[in-house]
Amino acid sequence: MTPIDPDRSVDPQAGPRIDRSRNPEPPFDKLTIGVCPDQWGVWFPEDEKQIPWRTALGEMAQAGFSVMETGPWGYFPKNARELQSVMDEHGFQVVAGTGWGILHKEEAWPETERTFRAIAETHAAVGAEYMVHLPPMYRDEKTWEFTDDRQLTGDAWKRYVTNANELGRIMKEDYGLTMVLHPHGDSHIETPEEIARVFEATDPELVSFCLDTGHIIYGGGDPIGMIDEYPDRIGYVHIKAFDPDLTREAHEKDWPFGEAVAKGASVCPPKGLPDMKDLVAKLATMDKELYVICEQDLYPCDPALPLPNAIATREFLADCGLGIR
Repeated sequence: MTPIDPDRSVDPQAGPRIDRSRNPEPPFDKLTIGVCPDQWGVWFPEDEKQIPWRTALGEMAQAGFSVMETGPWGYFPKNARELQSVMDEHGFQVVAGTGWGILHKEEAWPETERTFRAIAETHAAVGAEYMVHLPPMYRDEKTWEFTDDRQLTGDAWKRYVTNANELGRIMKEDYGLTMVLHPHGDSHIETPEEIARVFEATDPELVSFCLDTGHIIYGGGDPIGMIDEYPDRIGYVHIKAFDPDLTREAHEKDWPFGEAVAKGASVCPPKGLPDMKDLVAKLATMDKELYVICEQDLYPCDPALPLPNAIATREFLADCGLGIR
């Protein structure tokens, strides 16, 4: 993990900016809080319902964040020099890129590899350490229509495993990045059983795991218990909460994930599950350097919502031991 520079400043005329990303007090001193565009209601590189990236970036700094996972490829500048410049301007260290890519279809693999190589090249150049792989959803994120089978079987499953390992190898050997697979609602890596299946089949030297606490709750899992069960596989964290009653209703009525989000399933802690105090305390027991990226699924949202909402979330998490107020 690259040390955080405490002297990063949003405005050179304003003097050094306080680094709120890490609590210096044990046992929380190995946990670093960050943010990504999801916290600002961003799911796509471009969308008329989303906040412009320059506005979001300024608000992220205003909210007290200084560590960034860049989110959808193309939301922020793709060019490494331009990306570095705008992140420096706002006092951010980029620690991860985010990519969406199909692994289980032979005809889709070349495009997935090209996309991830492009993202990796830019992010390695700006000092990132991780690449988050977002799985394709089996229902369209906007129309909510089915686009794939719910479960991977046979050759599709074998291809998924082979390509997950290969993508992890490419990221590691060619770009020096650690690839983390990300669980997601309405995807092939959602439930505890599906996550366990992926762990059993993939190479831990090549494929790490993003503990997305909200999506694990949505998939019927226990993120705190998962820390005990798979401490060596967890290399990165997305910290967020889901309303258990809306989550239950979503599955009972088979809502698309996007519909569940639109109805308010993703919530601002301390609402929802997991219990953040217990979660942060459990993360601290792992006794290893971890980026913990703050998220809340908000697409689409009122553009006035993300800033005060994110400040409240960051400050609450600081009270739980993650970062400082």
